[in-house]
Amino acid sequence: MRRLLLLIFIGGFAANCSAQNNDIRILRNLNGPINSAPDALMRGVSNSVLPMMIAVPAGILIYNRCKSGSWTEKKEAYFIASALVVSSGITFGLKYAVNRPRPFVMYSDVYQKDSHVGPYSFPSGHTSSAFALATSVSMYYPEWYVIAPAAVWACTVGYSRMYLGVHYPTDVLAGALVGSGSAILSYYITRWINHRYFNRYSGENPEQL
Repeated sequence: MRRLLLLIFIGGFAANCSAQNNDIRILRNLNGPINSAPDALMRGVSNSVLPMMIAVPAGILIYNRCKSGSWTEKKEAYFIASALVVSSGITFGLKYAVNRPRPFVMYSDVYQKDSHVGPYSFPSGHTSSAFALATSVSMYYPEWYVIAPAAVWACTVGYSRMYLGVHYPTDVLAGALVGSGSAILSYYITRWINHRYFNRYSGENPEQL
């Protein structure tokens, strides 16, 4: 039994070391030397997350409120906003639970191209927010001309965080999973709230959320 536990420990340690080596190797390939034009473009992609988090649900809410003041016409904005809140909460909690330092702190050959970052790396907050927004919008508007641009934008945000040297690939992957999962979770929570507290009064079909 002791030998089995020792083998499991050694195997787990070796797998962890291999994963860390792959993590930093991929990051070094994506990060590259400082280059003003691409660096500015990637910073712009990263910086687009916060304005999009505000503009998309606000724009949907304003549009639908002008169109109709009912709960049914505003649920999309509430759902998207709730997905972003859930994603941000989970990401914030994980950052301070894991306490993973930024890659440029651990490795001197990683170029830091974004100075506006906190101390912890895992998971990527920009990526989780981008995927929460992209997934929630795609769930409510499942058309290719919505899904494709949303997915490309979210993936580009994730890439930009590695290019700028502020996140490992596993940070970005975890952020994408947190964001997408938060959107799916928020969808079912919002659907339950709509069915439980609103449809009984409005006479709406609960399957329409």
